Amino acid sequence: MSSLDSIRYYENIKDMSRVRAMAETVMNNPKVRKITAAEAYEMAKKQAGVFETDLVIYPPYAEQLGLPKGSKVLNDCHGKIVGRTAKARRFYNKLNQDDKDKVEGDVREALFQMEQYPLIKAEAVLGQDPDLMIKATFVTTESDVMNVFNWLCNFTPIEVFEKEYKNSKEIPVVDIILVAFNEWTCDDPFYNNVGAPQLALVDELNNVIFNFGMRYFGERKKGTLTLGWTSGMRLGMAACHGGIKEIDFTTCAEEKYHELGKRSIAFFGLSGTGKSSHTNSHTNGDTLPKGFKKVVLHDDAFQIDLEEKICRAWEPTLFDKTDSRPIGHSDWDYAISLMNHSIINIDGKNIPVGQDLRQANGRALLERAMLGDVVNRCSFPKALCWLMKDTVLPPILKFTNKHLAIAMGAALITKRNKAENVSAEDLKKLAFEPFANPFRVYDLWKDVEAFLAIADNGADFYSFNSQGLWKKSDTDLEAIKLQTSLTLQTGILLDQLEWEDWDMLPGAMIPTKESVDKILPGFYDKYNTATRENMDEYKELLKSRFQQRIDFLKNTDIATKPEMLEELINALQVKV
Repeated sequence: MSSLDSIRYYENIKDMSRVRAMAETVMNNPKVRKITAAEAYEMAKKQAGVFETDLVIYPPYAEQLGLPKGSKVLNDCHGKIVGRTAKARRFYNKLNQDDKDKVEGDVREALFQMEQYPLIKAEAVLGQDPDLMIKATFVTTESDVMNVFNWLCNFTPIEVFEKEYKNSKEIPVVDIILVAFNEWTCDDPFYNNVGAPQLALVDELNNVIFNFGMRYFGERKKGTLTLGWTSGMRLGMAACHGGIKEIDFTTCAEEKYHELGKRSIAFFGLSGTGKSSHTNSHTNGDTLPKGFKKVVLHDDAFQIDLEEKICRAWEPTLFDKTDSRPIGHSDWDYAISLMNHSIINIDGKNIPVGQDLRQANGRALLERAMLGDVVNRCSFPKALCWLMKDTVLPPILKFTNKHLAIAMGAALITKRNKAENVSAEDLKKLAFEPFANPFRVYDLWKDVEAFLAIADNGADFYSFNSQGLWKKSDTDLEAIKLQTSLTLQTGILLDQLEWEDWDMLPGAMIPTKESVDKILPGFYDKYNTATRENMDEYKELLKSRFQQRIDFLKNTDIATKPEMLEELINALQVKV
């Protein structure tokens, strides 16, 4: 077996947390019925709010799940909340003892309420590689069965991976337990309340998470995945909320490319920064040489094994926004399940509409086969790229100072998006999301340490500006088209770019005029930061942005590692 059940994991059973003991108790209640993916699907079709469309589930995946041939995609509308709710999170191991005692009592009360309902559970495997597999159990009410089906599709039902899991490498990680209860009632102001209470209680040390009063599937997915990432970190691996692909140049038609071998490139950014576009683009906008072969590990989550120098995938499917997928788009052929979509009738058939017609953040579970050839492990990354919405940065930077490279990831600037269930005012503000991972439940300095180790193992670090570069002001921008960024990505992979110092930020480099203009004529002059209009204002904003990065890092737990903090801050000094 891979991960361990409680009795094998805890040398002293008293080391188990009380919330883990509560989760174990409800999970092992014989009245809780275990169901398969096929049973969850049949139950979900009858669930209120779930709509059976006339779109057929990707046939190979439906067969794997044991569904009847021709089974249709289901659409589940979650209500008011259609995104993740950070304000609902409470981190059990960071609570003081009084708050722990309070939360434990409230969880016991919630579970008492929950057990008045018919309960079900399902088992899945996190991890697609036999050397990194964790068993997970999801316990919930029958009224939440659509989320059970989606959860099983997002990971892998244990009955599908039974042989692989049984033969997988045993790792010192305890099995994951997720408990959800949508009908929770509580009027305590200690918890987030949007007309009804919400709680996402995380006990990362004991691999348990509770979702109370939260219907949105993303809470189930990211909560479970967070525990997987954290488990990987304990094994000495780097947790990556990003996409990664591997290009094999040995098959190119022109022999001059063969010496490049296989190269992996990874992208880190939140929704809307281009992470999936960079990872999933089949040809980088027709800029890759003919005859190459590409495989994708994943576009959202993976783990870097620093000891074996490989990357491993957690999930077999993609959980994608569908705002750019109109009716008839080829991606619908790979659909498994939908959330929060409008359904319209076309010639007697109920067809889902993407493009966020009903509300923001419509989502779909899609088979990875949509990306072409996929793998469960790939080579150590040659390049890692931060995708930032920062208007003072050139379209691309290469970092020669590893502390600057990691500081830029640790203080990654972005803007909030509607997938995160924040206010309209917050959507306008700049935000920091270290390493583009809002699901970290351990100290940030541990991620800094892990990514410094990646740099020490030979990876190069870059940043891409995915918003636009100051032209006359912070709102009057020189657009940076996706095709431009994809061409620059190819430039990295093919070693087409030569680099010169960016004089405004020591340790950062920009492409030379001669090398970049060969692949993007006029690029150098168009994006030359020395020729911005209203230069004094531009420089002031540049200084402000980097000072914001410094201030942010000073106020994180990295401050408990003074030497590490000093190296990061020293690297963030601009010269203007």
